[in-house]
Amino acid sequence: MKTKAVINTVKGFFIGIALVIPGLSGSMFAVVVGLYEKMVAAISNFRQAPLKHLKFLIPIMIGAVIGVLASTKLVLWLCERFPVMSYGFFIGLVVGVLPFVFKKMHRHHFDFGDVLLIALGFAFIMVVSHQGSQESSEFVALTQPSSLGDWATIGFAGFFAIAMMMIPGISGAVMLMMVNQYGTIYNAVAKLVDAAMFIVIGKFGAAQSALASVLILVPFIIGAFLGVIIAAKILNYLLRHYSQRVYSAVLGIILAGIWILAELALKGAQLGIQEGSSWLGMGLSFVLFIIIGTLATIFLDQQEPTHS
Repeated sequence: MKTKAVINTVKGFFIGIALVIPGLSGSMFAVVVGLYEKMVAAISNFRQAPLKHLKFLIPIMIGAVIGVLASTKLVLWLCERFPVMSYGFFIGLVVGVLPFVFKKMHRHHFDFGDVLLIALGFAFIMVVSHQGSQESSEFVALTQPSSLGDWATIGFAGFFAIAMMMIPGISGAVMLMMVNQYGTIYNAVAKLVDAAMFIVIGKFGAAQSALASVLILVPFIIGAFLGVIIAAKILNYLLRHYSQRVYSAVLGIILAGIWILAELALKGAQLGIQEGSSWLGMGLSFVLFIIIGTLATIFLDQQEPTHS
C-alpha cells in the first residue's frame, strides 16, 4: 500500500510539471500515468467515501504540488536549456499511453463517429494550444488582489483554467494565457518558492514581502476548487456512459499533444543549431529520450480496473 502511494506521488509529480508548462496538459498526463478515470470518479463521488478518496488523492496532490514548485524553477530551466531532450522525454511519456487508449476505444464497435471525434479532438487542441503568446505568458497583470474585482478576476481565472484543464489535452497554462493571467499566477507561485527560501535563510522581512504576492493564490484556489468539482461531475457521467466516445476524442487530443511537443522540440533544435550543435546529435538524443519517456510510462502505468 505504501508502494502504491509512493508511485502515485511520482505520477502526481509528472502531472504537476504539466500543469505549469504551456502546451502540456495535466489531465492528459493523468491519462498517461493511468490515473485520469479514477481521479475524476474520486472527485465526483467524494462525499460518498471521503476517507477512501482522500487516501487515493492526497499522494497525487502532494506529488503535483512538488511538480508545480519544481517546474517554476528547475523544469522550466531544463526545457529552456535542453529543449530537445526535455520535449523528447515528454513525447515518450505520451506515446507510451497510446496502447491503453486503443484498448479503451476497441471495447465497442469503431465507427464514423469515433473518426469524427478523433479529428475534432485533434483540431480543437491545435487551435486552443496556439492561443496565447510569449508576451502574454510573461505579463503579470496583478501582483496582489486589492479589490473585490481583483478577487473575482482571479477566481474566474482559476475556475475557467482548471475546469477546462480537466479535459485531457487542454493545457491549464494556455487557458490562463487566454484570460491574461498566466504571468500573474506563475509570478505568485514563484514568490511562494522565494518566500520559503527566505524563511529558511532567516530573511523574514523579505519573506513577508514575497508572501504578499502569494495572497493572489487564495481566490485562484477557490475558483479552481469549484471548477474541479463541476467538471469532474460532468466528465464522470461521460466516462460512465460514453467511454469509447470520450477516448476517441482523447486519441485526437493525444496526437495533437505529440505534434505540439514536437514543434517545441524543433524550435529548440533550431536554437541548438545556431549555437553550434549538430542535427545528428540532437536527433539521436531526441529519439533516446522518447524511448526513455515511453519506458517511464510503461513503468508508471500500473492500470487498475475502473468501473464502467
